[in-house]
Amino acid sequence: MFLAVIGLLTISAEYQKTFAQDEPAAQTEVVDEANAVADDAAVDPFAAAPTDKPIHQQLKKLFIDGGATFMSLVLLCLILGLAIAIAKIITLSIAQKNNTKLLNKIEDCLKNEGVEKAYELCRETPGPVARIFTQGLLRVKDGQGIEKAEKSVIEYGSVEMGKLEKGLSWIGLFIGIAPQLGFMGTVLGLIQAFDAIEVAGDISPALVAGGMKVALITTVGGLVVAIILQLFYNYIISKIDTIVVDMEDSSISLVDMLVKYSK
Repeated sequence: MFLAVIGLLTISAEYQKTFAQDEPAAQTEVVDEANAVADDAAVDPFAAAPTDKPIHQQLKKLFIDGGATFMSLVLLCLILGLAIAIAKIITLSIAQKNNTKLLNKIEDCLKNEGVEKAYELCRETPGPVARIFTQGLLRVKDGQGIEKAEKSVIEYGSVEMGKLEKGLSWIGLFIGIAPQLGFMGTVLGLIQAFDAIEVAGDISPALVAGGMKVALITTVGGLVVAIILQLFYNYIISKIDTIVVDMEDSSISLVDMLVKYSK
């Protein structure tokens, strides 16, 4: 029993000594693995993405890498297109008024004070609907009849609709030009890549990367500009459609009033 106890104590002491020696080695191995993962992350460009840089600095770098010539043209398309679109939206917002209130005032004038007062009211009121009403009331005031006034309202409504759509062709032009400039930069980037391959006499990623980078950046820039301007274009078209429908409804109401109060 004595020898058995001594043997058990000896085995326990040896086990604790071995565990104490293996524990630092295991910790060292874990630290080495962590350092290896950190090194891999530092080498991997996706794991070590420069997220700490501000967005304007990243855009500036992409602009320079894409080539100043074509990227400047693409940026110019964006600036001019946005300027025209914002100006058009402001103009349409001013033109989109509450025509029901104007119709009520015209009806009061026709009922109580006559066509002359209604004509003066429309001439002093800004907006496309008021200008259309002015032309119709002018024909009635001059004694040309309801049919002539209705025809004048329809014809001048087409003129006002053309004024509302003025400038949209320029936005459409920039929507078409921006991706075309991007595609042209793509073709030139590919030409640069093939020139580098021809000079070196060998195909390597380092030679092709520069031209391919220019090609991809210019293409993305042109498509982004086209998408942004297309959203503004569709919004303006929907706003014009709303105003045109309102103009047509108001014109029909005006003709009905003229028929009602001219008897």
